[in-house]
Order: sequence, then structure tokens, then C-alpha cells
Amino acid sequence: MTDFSRPHIPLTKGALVQIFEGVVGIALPNIVLFQYNPTKISHTITPWNPQEVDQTQRGAQAPMVQPFDPKESFSLSLELDATDDIEERDPIAIKFGVADRLAALKKLTYPSEGLFGDLIRNASALSGGPMCAVARPSVPVVLFVWGPGRIVPVRVTSFSVEETLYTPMLHPLHATVSLGLEVLTPDVFKCRMSLSQKIAASAYTYTRIVDDVLAIANFAQSIKRASGLPPFM
Repeated sequence: MTDFSRPHIPLTKGALVQIFEGVVGIALPNIVLFQYNPTKISHTITPWNPQEVDQTQRGAQAPMVQPFDPKESFSLSLELDATDDIEERDPIAIKFGVADRLAALKKLTYPSEGLFGDLIRNASALSGGPMCAVARPSVPVVLFVWGPGRIVPVRVTSFSVEETLYTPMLHPLHATVSLGLEVLTPDVFKCRMSLSQKIAASAYTYTRIVDDVLAIANFAQSIKRASGLPPFM
């Protein structure tokens, strides 16, 4: 009997992409591709509440005013496991487990001059050279990529790791990383934006456009779904 099973659809993996400013344009990014997509993501939207403003100091606010986009945040847990890579005889996984992926995730929280810039600076300090501070101590832009319809700039607001099982050299073989991400809207960047900040603002606007299109699609579907409802009074 012929098997008419459904065709295989490749899984789109989520990712966190940290964008570094180079001498000319964008430098080598720090890409953390999710080994396993989270089965659950919490998405919180907090609209601005005009009633929380001190009315005696700034004047009464209109009850429906929304002077800027509401605050958005995500929370998710990433599972990292070196078992499959070790079975495939990957030399990095055999020696370091998931330590390389944990190191890439940790970089999302530190001021940085780029992957190689940080290595050179820290190696120089270790060898007795001057430990120069980062020119502008800021965290590079991070893009949270969750499929083609959701690409938003974020800042990591919480980071915790639970490690289980270790290599003989005590590198973790399995880890669960819990992340809190706050979405950065274009208005949080300065008027004279850098190239990475322009990319971040464009990603945010693109995702808003996708939401607009989906909302229109929902309107069209709502017309069909409402056909059996009584007319509005």
C-alpha cells in the first residue's frame, strides 16, 4: 500500500543575534541558534497607564492617551544538550560540552567590542598589558528571531543557568538557560542612530507591519465567523 504521508517540513529554529559595530559597517555577529525551540514563551505587553502619572505635577491626562508604544517583554527557557554532538564525534562537544553555547549566551549581557575585539583586549590584560575599558560601555543590539514574522530588538534583562551533568573537565553537558528579554522600540535610540540601531529599528517596524497584515486577515475572518451572530444593537 502506498504511503501518502505528509511531506517533511523543515523546522525553523529561533535565534538570538547580537550585532556588533565594526570599523567599517557591521562586524562578525554573535549568533545563538536555538538547539531546541522552546515549547513555551511568555509574552507580556504593558500599556502606559495615564492614571499612574502624578496629575498635580504634569496636568490631567486624557484617559485614552498612549504617548508611545507599550512595553513588551518575553521570557523563555532554552535547553542545551551535547549528547547528539558527542555521538557524532564533534570535538568541541566532546571537550567542552555546551560551554561554548553558554559563553555565547553570556556575551549578550556584557559590554562588548565584538567577538575578536573582546578576546584581544582580555588576552592583552592577562599577559600584563593595560586593561583598557570599552570605549562606550554599552550592550550591543540583540535581535530576537522567532520565525520570519517576529524579529524584534531586545535587551536581556534576566539570565539564569541550571547545569546538569559534566565532562571529566567539569564542562556542562546539559544546561537550561532562562532568559528575560525586553523589546526595544525605535524611540529608545538616539536621533543619530548607529548602523546596528538602524537595523534594530527596521526589524521592529517590520514586525509591526507583519502584525498589521495579520490583524487585517483576522478582520476578514471575523466577517465570516460573525455571519451567524445577531446584529449589533
